[in-house]
Amino acid sequence: MESLNSLMDGFGTALTPVNLLWAAVGVLLGTAIGVLPGIGPAMAVALLLPVTYGLEPTGAFIMFAGIYYGAMFGGSTTSILLNTPGESAAVVAAMEGHPMAKAGRGAQALAAAAIGHFTGGMIGTMLLVVLAPTVAALAVDIGAPDYFALMVLAFIAVTSVLGSSRIRGVASLLIGLTLGLVGLDQLTGQQRLTFGSLQLADGVDVVIVAVGLFAIGEALWVAAHLRRTAGRPVPVGRPWLGREDLRRTWKPWLRGPFLGFPFGAIPAGGAEIPTFLSYVTEKRLSKHKEQFGKGAVEGVAGPESAASASAAGTLVSMLTLGLPTTAVAAVMLAAFQQYGIQPGPLLFEREPELVWGLIASLFVGMVLLLALNLPLAPVWAKLLRIPRPYLYAGILFFAAVGAYAVGGEALDLVVLLVVGLLGLGMRRYGLPVLPAVIGVILGPAAEQQLRRALQISDGSVTGLVNTPFSVAVYALVALLLAWPLLRKAVTRTRAAG
Repeated sequence: MESLNSLMDGFGTALTPVNLLWAAVGVLLGTAIGVLPGIGPAMAVALLLPVTYGLEPTGAFIMFAGIYYGAMFGGSTTSILLNTPGESAAVVAAMEGHPMAKAGRGAQALAAAAIGHFTGGMIGTMLLVVLAPTVAALAVDIGAPDYFALMVLAFIAVTSVLGSSRIRGVASLLIGLTLGLVGLDQLTGQQRLTFGSLQLADGVDVVIVAVGLFAIGEALWVAAHLRRTAGRPVPVGRPWLGREDLRRTWKPWLRGPFLGFPFGAIPAGGAEIPTFLSYVTEKRLSKHKEQFGKGAVEGVAGPESAASASAAGTLVSMLTLGLPTTAVAAVMLAAFQQYGIQPGPLLFEREPELVWGLIASLFVGMVLLLALNLPLAPVWAKLLRIPRPYLYAGILFFAAVGAYAVGGEALDLVVLLVVGLLGLGMRRYGLPVLPAVIGVILGPAAEQQLRRALQISDGSVTGLVNTPFSVAVYALVALLLAWPLLRKAVTRTRAAG
């Protein structure tokens, strides 16, 4: 009941004319950027982060949430129309959505995705309202060993579930942890990896790392493979769903959130696993199995609903524990830190107006996005006619301006280019980008919690495993590490039997 009262107060904040304006601007910008090929929510949020710098915190985060959800809506449009997923979570939408578009049913696929996002976002945000205060209340009792254990879990999980191999995931994580070491040691004041530069004494800004790895790295990668022919957009008519389509999609819309939300809330869960699980579930339950792979509308509706709900799940971990479970949440955490606000167990007590205004704005943003995306699908299709050389030249310009705006130092542009080249190299050798971003964000915090735990235990390593919670987390870490070996053993046993 207390959560509902707080949510009503949040609506009072979110529905003020100024905050409504920022929500509308956020969803419009997020959708417009997210709908462009190759630009997923993480890159859209990183690119538009500097836009929010001049705003007061509540308005900035309401706009930021609009950008986040808007970019997720837009990402499915590119996936369906051009078979170009902006991020890994949109891959499943392309599997069924693009065949629908080629068959002249692109409008129906876009509508199924838009309503799926709306349904998943609404249910996921309701679960966020119910569960976030409880998680925050429990998190108050979490100590340094527990936090370090959670961060180890995030590191292990993010390297295990992403990329083509664990070795590549670990390599990416080590790159991020190394970038996180740049600057002054918080305890001793000793310079680390600054190469004698005073400007690097404060460390490398997370926003510059995110923009460099995502935007600059992607632009350079596309430029290296650019074919000088602009892709022709698939024509899109009036987006509407017939009675048969609605009969086949309403159950997947409702099932998706209950797969997406839990995976979004756990460290390094993200939307990739639940979207695939939703796809497999809908294929198993469908009465039209023969249509899967050829354009089954259930294969768009369920996964898109799961992806949207997982976005609400990521906010639970980010707001209550300060743990980003996706690249977007990592950039969002950087935005909180820019305002001197530290997400965690006490955030709901210290900044109730901001938190509940932000959560209420998610509901408002969902309604705005549905109203925006259904009628404007043909407009987004026309945006895709921009020739890719101009498109990525614009991205490079926007990224450079945003990076310079962070600190006003010319060195920031050099760092941006170096990190961008690093991002290009990571794509060239198949290293996932997310572990690096997680490493930059969580690395310094993990080091701080590790030192704190060891100080409390007078340097004894047992101080890292002296609570039931930390023991349980390390057991989960051990299971994650051992799972591939266990799976192989089970497979061999079955084959032998």
